[in-house]
Amino acid sequence: MTGQIIDGLAVALDVRSRIKQAVCELKKRHDVIPCLATVLVGDDPASSTYVKNKQKAAAAVGIITRDHKLSSSIKQYELIELIKLLNQDFSIHGILVQLPLPAHIDELAIVDLIKPAKDVDGLTPFNAGMLLNGKGNLKPCTPSGIIELLDFYKIDVNRKDAVIVNRSNLVGKPLALLLLERNATVTICHSKTKGLDEKLKGADLIITAVGDRQHFILTEDMVKNDAVVIDVGITRDKGKLMGDVDFQAVKEKVSWITPVPGGVGPMTVSMLLKNTVSAALSISKKEMNQKL
Repeated sequence: MTGQIIDGLAVALDVRSRIKQAVCELKKRHDVIPCLATVLVGDDPASSTYVKNKQKAAAAVGIITRDHKLSSSIKQYELIELIKLLNQDFSIHGILVQLPLPAHIDELAIVDLIKPAKDVDGLTPFNAGMLLNGKGNLKPCTPSGIIELLDFYKIDVNRKDAVIVNRSNLVGKPLALLLLERNATVTICHSKTKGLDEKLKGADLIITAVGDRQHFILTEDMVKNDAVVIDVGITRDKGKLMGDVDFQAVKEKVSWITPVPGGVGPMTVSMLLKNTVSAALSISKKEMNQKL
C-alpha cells in the first residue's frame, strides 16, 4: 500500500478562504478590520523570513499588520514598554513576538506580558492554563493546525495510541492536550526516552517534531502498517528542505502522511490568521458590551 498524502497547502487554502470571508463579515457587521502587530528583535534571517511570510499571508486575507523591527541590542525594559503600548492600543487585536528572542531577554517574561486576549500564538501562561482545562480559545498554532489537518481528512483519533516526539511548549505539550480532548491515548517522547523505537512501532498516530536529522530520522522499520504520520520537523540539507521522516520509504507503509514542505508548515500560518480574526471578534464584542 501507499499512504495518502495529507496536503497542507490545500487545507491551508480552504482555511484562508474561510478566514477571508470572516474578515469581510467582521468589517461589514462591526466596522472592524483585524490588525496584527508583529515584533521582530534582531536580524536573524530565518526569523525575518517567517515574519515576512506571516505578514504576506495576513495581507492576502485582509488582515492589517503593523511591523516592529527592533535591534538585537534592545534592552528588556524597552521591549516591555513596547508590549505595554501594543496591549493598550485598541486598534491592535493580535500581538506576535517572533521567537526566539536574544539571550539577554527573558522570553517567558515577555510572553507573559502579552494580553491574553491578544495572544495569537497561544503561549501566555493564561492561555496555556485555559488549554489545560479544556477551555482554550487562542491555541498554539502548530498543534491546532495539526488538528485541522486531521479533521479535514476525517482521520479519527478516538481510542487511538498517539506518540509525539517533542516535548516543547510550542508543539508537544499543547498537542498532547488537544489529542487527549479527542480521547486519544498520548505518549510524549524526547531525547531521553528509553525504547523509543518500540513505542513508535505501537503507535496508530505519530507526530514528530525534532528538526535534526543527524540525531533522529523516522524510518519505515519504526512505524507499523496503516499508521498515520505527521511530520513537523524541518531541516535544510544541501539547500533542500526535509522533515524528520524518511518520506519515500515510510509512505509505502502508512495510511496517511504529511510531506515536507507542504504539510504542517502552511497550517501554522493559517491558524495564526484564524486566531487573529477570533481575537478581533472577541475584543470587538467586549468593547461593544462595555458601551451598552
